[in-house]
Amino acid sequence: MVQYKRMLMLTKGICAAVTTGTLGYALYTYEGKVVHASWTTNFEPSVKWNHNWDRRDPESLVKPIKGDPTEKESKDRANKLDKQKSTATRHLLLIRHGQYNLEGKEDSDRYLTKLGRKQADYCGKRLKEADFAYTRLVSSTMTRAVETAEIIHKHLPHLTWEKEPNLCEGAPIPPEPPVGNWKPEQWFFQDGPRIETAFRKLFHRAEPEQTKDSYEVVVCHANVIRYFICRALQFPPEAWLRIGLDHASITWITIRPNGRVSVRRVGDSGFIPVGEVTVS
Repeated sequence: MVQYKRMLMLTKGICAAVTTGTLGYALYTYEGKVVHASWTTNFEPSVKWNHNWDRRDPESLVKPIKGDPTEKESKDRANKLDKQKSTATRHLLLIRHGQYNLEGKEDSDRYLTKLGRKQADYCGKRLKEADFAYTRLVSSTMTRAVETAEIIHKHLPHLTWEKEPNLCEGAPIPPEPPVGNWKPEQWFFQDGPRIETAFRKLFHRAEPEQTKDSYEVVVCHANVIRYFICRALQFPPEAWLRIGLDHASITWITIRPNGRVSVRRVGDSGFIPVGEVTVS
């Protein structure tokens, strides 16, 4: 079984003048150091990363100086910018609930099956074995997510457990390509803003006051997680339905202090015996 390993990935934002290196790659100067870009000077990306996607880029939080600033004004603003900078990394471990009773018409009847409870237990054991410095547990308020979180919480009893209704399952946005057997547009109109609210509340770089890296366990639903993946990576959110997630699988998303986002795992269910893996 492949074990999770603690990894430090040093990724820093780069902004400065560009020159051309002897090998034809772009050279950037960042904090006095030369950094080789991974693309040539002749390549223009079709889509550029929005560094202020969470509206927490320090430059957007400190009022700019009008006109020609004095030396004191420049230093004061630089100090204010430093106070707004994140220094810690946030890790979000998104867990899909276990298999549940598909025959239930009401949420209370859509409880975990016997297999679903086993899947949740496997997931809880996996998280415990990873031995990260978990900071909190969050779940949707739907029965199958609450039951999954309850089982996981038994393995991580020291965590505070919060229930967030905006994480409930729904239809985030009409998928592309369209699927004929999906819901009418009113469902997207109703659920989309709620799921986007959950994204904006959960996904952001660490607050300046946070000094240590954090690992948060979030138990919710397939549609919600798939939408989160697309939004976090700044992919077209309409692509969410192209991603598949097994029950009780782990999706691991990392948000760096500079706002860069990476996905470490998508729908990892390798810790569940192959005969007990399900997707629907």
